[in-house]
Amino acid sequence: MLVLQILIDGFAISSLYALGATGFTLIFGVSGVLNLSHGALMVTAAVAAWAASSVLQLNTYAGALVGVFTALIAALATYFVVVLPIQRSRSIPSEEKEIFVLTATLLWGIMLQELIAYLFTNNAKTVLPIVAGVVDIVGVRTPRNEIFTAIVCCVVIGLLWLLVNRTRTGKAVLAASMNPRGVTLLGLELNNIYIAVWAIYGILAGIAGVLLGMFLGVSSYSVGPLTASAFSIVVLGGLGSVSGSLIAAFVVGYLETFTAYVVSPAYRTIPALLLLVAVMYVRPQGLLGRR
Repeated sequence: MLVLQILIDGFAISSLYALGATGFTLIFGVSGVLNLSHGALMVTAAVAAWAASSVLQLNTYAGALVGVFTALIAALATYFVVVLPIQRSRSIPSEEKEIFVLTATLLWGIMLQELIAYLFTNNAKTVLPIVAGVVDIVGVRTPRNEIFTAIVCCVVIGLLWLLVNRTRTGKAVLAASMNPRGVTLLGLELNNIYIAVWAIYGILAGIAGVLLGMFLGVSSYSVGPLTASAFSIVVLGGLGSVSGSLIAAFVVGYLETFTAYVVSPAYRTIPALLLLVAVMYVRPQGLLGRR
């Protein structure tokens, strides 16, 4: 019974991690940006959905849409306000711009975290689930919302795969990730591709954040752990590798779930961090990374 419980809960949390890490990996693979405000964007989406439902009295569906839209705006603001000015700056040496962007996104995430705490306090917020009730799966009582969360994550990841591999926009994104200069030679505007990627990332982070708020609840204190989890997953899977991130998300998700049930929830992140350290020693590029 415990094994089945771990399998069910682990699949749901792993799917959430996979959805969040996919967007994180996408912007790094295309624009080379490690966005350390990732956790803040997810929490922003969840808190916005909670506020829309609890404060503005919108229905659950409208609240979820508000949360996703808020994350989209926050992601685009991250690009235009934080990342782009540094990338275009002539006063910052080219070889130092990456660390400047890394630091700037970290500070941006802290600012969003403090803003959330100031406006809505540090108390945990739980978004009303879209699907209520409990279902019995071979003797294991499982919230319907948990199953809904896993299904939505898998569907969204599938839609992203179709977008990237079956549409003109997706093929431009793939080309930009492989050869940015070649894309400009083909007459495509690289900046427009970056904007599209950040918009896609914002939607993915928004959906993951809202679902997380429905599944586990969030607070301003969730920002750091969420960013750390996403960073660990993309490094473990291989920077820039979406497939590697998906595999790593399920490895980390199940490790954390197993530890929470068998040992203690307080130690759930430790095995994944130990695995990350081991992989960094044995295979520094990650499971499927090339750089």
